Amino acid sequence: MKGWKMVDVSQIVEENEASIQTGPFGTQLKASDYQSEGFPVINVRNIGLGQELNATLEHIGDHMAVKLKQHKLQFGDIVFSRKGAVERHLLITKKQNGYYQGSDCIRLRITSKDINKKFLSYFFLTEGHKQWMEAQGSFGATMGSLNQGIIKRIKFPLPPLPIQKKIAGVLSGYDELIENNNRRIAILEKMAEEIYREWFVRVRFPGHENTKIVKGVPEGWAVKRVKDIGTVVTGKTPSTAEPKYYTGKYSFIKTPDMHGNLFILQTEETLSEDGFRSQPTQILPEGSICVSCIGTGGIVTITTEKSQTNQQINSVISNKDYYLPWAFFTLCSLKETIKMFGSTGTTMTNLSKNKFANLKIFFPLNELLKQFHDVTIPLLEKHKTLLKANQNLKKTRDALLPRLISGKLDVENLDITLPPGMHS
Repeated sequence: MKGWKMVDVSQIVEENEASIQTGPFGTQLKASDYQSEGFPVINVRNIGLGQELNATLEHIGDHMAVKLKQHKLQFGDIVFSRKGAVERHLLITKKQNGYYQGSDCIRLRITSKDINKKFLSYFFLTEGHKQWMEAQGSFGATMGSLNQGIIKRIKFPLPPLPIQKKIAGVLSGYDELIENNNRRIAILEKMAEEIYREWFVRVRFPGHENTKIVKGVPEGWAVKRVKDIGTVVTGKTPSTAEPKYYTGKYSFIKTPDMHGNLFILQTEETLSEDGFRSQPTQILPEGSICVSCIGTGGIVTITTEKSQTNQQINSVISNKDYYLPWAFFTLCSLKETIKMFGSTGTTMTNLSKNKFANLKIFFPLNELLKQFHDVTIPLLEKHKTLLKANQNLKKTRDALLPRLISGKLDVENLDITLPPGMHS
């Protein structure tokens, strides 16, 4: 674009400041230093793409926070993964201001007033940049590795600051719509879960006042097993020696695809028609409930189309459609049980199909399950609709991204109202 110059990171950071800082080494921050509460820490597994924060955060206490004060993150910092997925980064938002930088991360802090951090973060999302980072990080190594020198060599287009803000504003508009939908999704899921807990955990379901309790259980409820919900299917990976089995229209679900997702809309890996038909007994219909039973146990999600899973996942195909909401939350409640029965003496869970299918559960009366379905299914369907809306918003944003960042789509003369998040 006319008037835009190409610069590299070394030109916008000051050498006398800790502008690019590697996270604390293992001797400074060990696994044993983490605790359930305290100051949140951004580790490699938390680094998503842009403002996406992945996985559950770990925490440190007061003493460790003082020790690692130079690793305290600020609003606008950009955190990279030093190992593995080096093309990923996290832009620290106001919400994450004051979090701490974990091991195997590199933090970039830009103080220049000529740079809009959101614009730079969006540049880091372009495919060209991510490919460059992967190439630099994998040079001479089997696993990606990032260092301060590579970060300093990153080149990016630098339009005038008002143009940077307009480009970031357009893209942020999409991200703020997505975030608003995410908040609504979280509320819907919490509402459905709270109704489940009220009816089936606290046992205050409609009509409970007139229901006889026998040995602590409502009359008519029975102790049954997971297999009584429906057919249990253990996943399987099609032969990787057959490239024709992969890259198609069918979702191939793995545990990382399930994290934080009540519904599965897309997966990192897909199967072709050949791959899908190569193992017909592993086909799951829409509305199947998938449960991770090897590795990270007890993660639960629901399929939205015909799918298959790998062998780390056991799935339940419900006998009755109206079982779905109750069965989902019931299987979610078995997380600690799955970990306990799948314990192998190590930190990894490994629960077999037979053990999973025979886990005991309380089975309420069918009429109550139908009532619960009718009350909660509208909440879950709205949840799914919002997820699909987010998927479309992301596609549109991602299509605009390279055209805006390259200047092919000119915004200079556009009257753009910046979204609320851009005024901070």
